[in-house]
Amino acid sequence: MTSLKQIKHSFLTLGALTFGALALGTSFQVNASGFPVTVTSCDRSITFDQAPTRAVIHDQNMSQMAFALGLQENIVGLTGITGWYKTSASFDQDRQGIPELASKNPSLENILSVNPDLFFAGWNYGMRIGEDVTPQGLERFNIKTLELSESCVHLGKRVDDAKMSLLYDDMIRLGAVFGVQEKAEALVNTWKADIQNIRESVKDKAPVRVFLYDSGEDKVFTSGRFGMPTALIRAAGGINVMDNLDTSWGKVSIEAIMEANPDFLILVDYDKGGWKQSWQFLQNHSLLSQLSAVKNERFLPLEYGEITPGPLNIGAIKKLSQEMFSE
Repeated sequence: MTSLKQIKHSFLTLGALTFGALALGTSFQVNASGFPVTVTSCDRSITFDQAPTRAVIHDQNMSQMAFALGLQENIVGLTGITGWYKTSASFDQDRQGIPELASKNPSLENILSVNPDLFFAGWNYGMRIGEDVTPQGLERFNIKTLELSESCVHLGKRVDDAKMSLLYDDMIRLGAVFGVQEKAEALVNTWKADIQNIRESVKDKAPVRVFLYDSGEDKVFTSGRFGMPTALIRAAGGINVMDNLDTSWGKVSIEAIMEANPDFLILVDYDKGGWKQSWQFLQNHSLLSQLSAVKNERFLPLEYGEITPGPLNIGAIKKLSQEMFSE
């Protein structure tokens, strides 16, 4: 997500597929053999007659979604992996040598170079309105595009506050497209059970008021009501103090942060330890150093892949809940 730093085939019955889709609020139309499958992407309807075999995936979080479903053999390239932040040993292992076509946002030429049949990305996650790399631009080359649901808000769509269903539905949709919906549903059900256990453990506790510090000095880049951190914070038993911000990611003033006076901070860690610089800035700032969370040293660093929609969200929620309610 560029704006953050600087900004084969499972044979299922029709009934089972329909029930799974309805239960997760995801739009699917599937015949008894699994294909063709029709899914919705930012209000666009896309039909797949077979699973993609030459997919290009943008960004770490969306790549991790695909890796969690074991789709490496269907992927011919990644984009936006190393340009803004470091990868982990587990990511590098899961990547299995898949080449990176562009370290940041890909050009149309980068994508066309591997003759793909699918691009999985998002708005401000590899695609920008008015540029060449868009669903309409790629359609000219018979390349289908799946958009990260969290990013649809950038198209001016009216959306609800971020919920965990952003992750769940995208995983189920990805599974349907690649013919592994049963695997996706099983994984999502495990995640739901984990989150339910966390919710139960904190249901009698007062919500903790949380602010996410991404970057910035005069203006601070953070996450608003439509960003995935709002869903993570709520699942962990907290409240995003910027829930009144009608965006997914955007800048707020120092005065707005002081007025909110959060009890706990999330520090976005891009560089495996880069959060220390953010913490030092907060501690030394004439105003921000007076925040309750800073004075009481109540914070948790979370990596990019943990705060954007992806499989790492579940572990991040566990860590966040534990830290927020620690004695």
